[in-house]
Amino acid sequence: MSRFVWVFAFMLAATMAYVPQPAFSQAMEQGQPMLLPDDPSPLTIETGSGPHTFTIEIAATPSQRSAGLMFRTDMSDDKGMLFVFERTQRLSFWMKNTPMPLDLIFIGEDGRIVAIRWGEPFSTASIGALSPARFVHLRMRR
Repeated sequence: MSRFVWVFAFMLAATMAYVPQPAFSQAMEQGQPMLLPDDPSPLTIETGSGPHTFTIEIAATPSQRSAGLMFRTDMSDDKGMLFVFERTQRLSFWMKNTPMPLDLIFIGEDGRIVAIRWGEPFSTASIGALSPARFVHLRMRR
């Protein structure tokens, strides 16, 4: 696999900025997706075939990460959600209430991809990386 380097077009401090929180638990109980505002800075991935830029929503709080992309049925090719964790650690996800197939891209503290995994709709199987990560970028797999 070729080596990918992630270039973050924003400062980590900006990702942790306060965003007013809707009532996530109530929306989740009603089967409604969480919609976060798009971050003003795009996420750019440097690959062997050139840069790829995404508009992202940032899930930086435990409640935002818990809701994630649940109940979303579609997402454009140039959109994603970036999960930001307080520290680098081994991370895992599941897709219980997520109807779209996802690419889960685990990113280390240094901005390099440590693993790419694929999530199947509605699966309760654990999806994780063997290496610790600080960020995870989720996008709809086409």
